[in-house]
Amino acid sequence: MVKNETYLIEGMNCASCAAHIEESLKQVDNLSDVNVNLATSKLTLSRGDGIDRTEVEKIVEKLGYKLTYISSIEERTFILEGMSCATCAKNIEDTISSLDGTEKAIVNFATEKMVVKFDKEKLSVAEIERKVEEAGYKARLEIDDLVDDQAEKKQQEIDGIWKRFIYSAIFTVPALYIAMAEMVGLPTLESLSPMGNPKLFSTVQFILVLPVLYFGRKFFSVGIRAIFRRKPNMDSLVALGAGAAFLYSVYSTVLVYLGDEHAAMNLYYESAAVILTLITLGKYFEGVSKSRTTNAISKLVGLVPKTANLIIDGEEHVVAVDEISTGDILLVRPGEKVPLDGVVIEGRSTVDESMLTGESIPVEKEINSKVVGASINKTGVFKMKVTKVGKDTTLSQIIKLVEDAQNSKAPIAKLVDKISGVFVPIVIVLALIAGILWYFVGDASWSFSLKIIIAVLVIACPCALGLATPTAIMVGTGKGAEHGILIKSSEALQLAKEVDTVVFDKTGTLTEGKISVTDIVTFNDLKEEVLLQLAASVEYLSEHPLGLAIVDEAKNRNLDLLEVKDFSSLTGLGISSTVDGKSVLIGNEKLMLENNIVTKDSVEKAEKYASEGKTPLFIAVDSELAGIIAVADQIKASSLETVEKLHSLGLEVVMLTGDNKKTAEVIAEQLSIDKVVSEVLPEDKANEIKKLQAQGKKVAMVGDGINDAPALVQAEVGIAVGTGTDVAIDAADIVLMKPDLNSVVNAIVLSKKTITNIKENLFWAFFYNVIGIPFAMGVFYIFGGPLLNPMLAGAAMSFSSISVVLNALRLKRVKLN
Repeated sequence: MVKNETYLIEGMNCASCAAHIEESLKQVDNLSDVNVNLATSKLTLSRGDGIDRTEVEKIVEKLGYKLTYISSIEERTFILEGMSCATCAKNIEDTISSLDGTEKAIVNFATEKMVVKFDKEKLSVAEIERKVEEAGYKARLEIDDLVDDQAEKKQQEIDGIWKRFIYSAIFTVPALYIAMAEMVGLPTLESLSPMGNPKLFSTVQFILVLPVLYFGRKFFSVGIRAIFRRKPNMDSLVALGAGAAFLYSVYSTVLVYLGDEHAAMNLYYESAAVILTLITLGKYFEGVSKSRTTNAISKLVGLVPKTANLIIDGEEHVVAVDEISTGDILLVRPGEKVPLDGVVIEGRSTVDESMLTGESIPVEKEINSKVVGASINKTGVFKMKVTKVGKDTTLSQIIKLVEDAQNSKAPIAKLVDKISGVFVPIVIVLALIAGILWYFVGDASWSFSLKIIIAVLVIACPCALGLATPTAIMVGTGKGAEHGILIKSSEALQLAKEVDTVVFDKTGTLTEGKISVTDIVTFNDLKEEVLLQLAASVEYLSEHPLGLAIVDEAKNRNLDLLEVKDFSSLTGLGISSTVDGKSVLIGNEKLMLENNIVTKDSVEKAEKYASEGKTPLFIAVDSELAGIIAVADQIKASSLETVEKLHSLGLEVVMLTGDNKKTAEVIAEQLSIDKVVSEVLPEDKANEIKKLQAQGKKVAMVGDGINDAPALVQAEVGIAVGTGTDVAIDAADIVLMKPDLNSVVNAIVLSKKTITNIKENLFWAFFYNVIGIPFAMGVFYIFGGPLLNPMLAGAAMSFSSISVVLNALRLKRVKLN
């Protein structure tokens, strides 16, 4: 198979460069139509199966240039209109998936969106939209600027459904009263009774039902077209059921006019009207409920500020946020939202970042502090320099992550897709079989058999199946986003439930990731501040992490650094210098012993610090031991609580670290961690995850550094602490926007609750159809049970969809720490 490809060339500066590359590639087998464009710095060619893309890149690299492949694969999101059930979604998905150039097509019935990954050289957006329209629906490309317009349009659609219901009810109620009054003993006019005046009785009902058919015309236009395309959906079932009731009633009305007055007893006008009206009401409630599942996205979008205070030449100008560029200076007053991501360059304040992290306590901000767009300035005034705008802002990326997760499909949804694809045709066959059996085998009247057929068609509900998975995922991921837990895909959401082992990186994850002074002990009546001042003055020149902790402690105590002379770094031992005329040594016990400094009275103290996971540094002044300063990477306040909660969930907790075994074991003991894997090189972390997986364990890896990225990818679920590096965040399946490790527990709990909710939804959807369809077929009637009226079938069908959505909304009440 020949592939047409385009590459970007770096390093070309003349026509001879272009000719050199072109001629060299033309001589390579399986490459054809080679063309180098100097003006655009692009290479186009046709590549056969006999040569790999990397080989082409290597050939050009050997010539002294760099080649970058320009992918023609594009992923776009479309907003869909006209779907009525999961079968519609499956039909659209199958239609687009079958197109040449489509790599992936996912339709989400709940969000009414379609994500298509396609080769833009083979397929265009216009072609995708046209094919969807040919299938009987509408698709339009989603544009970021139209998010508010989209929400408004959705609300208009819901309002339109409500109006259709009201108008339908105005004509349905009198039609129902006329048809049923005499039967249930309600007062009625003799002229409108079936026996008193059968012609007027049938004619009035016929007239009343016509407006209802008009208001429900969409069921017929969409449903009948779907049947002709051999892709029947929910609208098809409604159209067949209500249509059959209406047409049979028209037939009976004709018989009445031909003299058969008893035919007036076989009218089903009211059934057709009630079915259409109740299902329209059900669609309204379903729409309202579904809109509540997307509240998380709506809330996030609503957080985006519209204007900003731009400082130009010292003057303040109120401008639209869209007009702001990186590097611009903005003024933010108390009570205002931070317009965009940036860094504070003047002033100080506290900022509420709960929209980002779920943490309600305001965060202190001073010069060089980072601020995030849409967070709320609480107390002071500050100026900030903008660092990110548009799609690059933290809020925009959060919205994108949540949308991607909601538009993705969980593995559990695959079974539902398969069932949805054959559900409606099976229901139609079952309805016909039931009607035929009752007529020929059960010796029932044609009227009775028709009633059975209509009831079966109307009670079946593919909507409940289609809504079961996506609604729960939408609410679950939205709930996570509100608490600073960003779940990148529905697959990650499902896999997190299956995790039985949680692996933590130590530094920066279980610990603060910043070494600090924990203890200071002095000898010979030396004051603590004097010892710290001497040590910090020397360590200021060392740039060693342990030394920097001592320097930071001195700065926190406002101690001035002294002049240092004769500074010398002693590999594996420590450092020596002269400070204020005094000889100062700082290092380990071995350094002290080599310089004949007595340490025996301090060894017990040093060993105590070491047993607590701290590093003791001996300080000698003028050949006498002056004191010990202990430093350590402090354990996060939330680490112990997190480990305890994971244990309560029945999960094994493992710590993975490059630290020495003794230090790692001390921290593990303090946190009650089950297993410690220490002295692991960064490149071997992923292998350690593989070893756990080889034991049959389902692993979640929690990390924050670049060296954690391979392990995050290797694990079933990678969880990145959002305060970590971009590489770790990109590699992870779940991102925690705050350093509080309780979010790890929350993510797993949310996963378990969401998947349980999905299973509940699927159970009730299947249970409803498994019980409802046989009930409508008259199976229970055979054994003396009740017979299902088509009108009640319509009501039951509407309620089934609503119940699934309402059950998904229960996830909003899940309590997270």
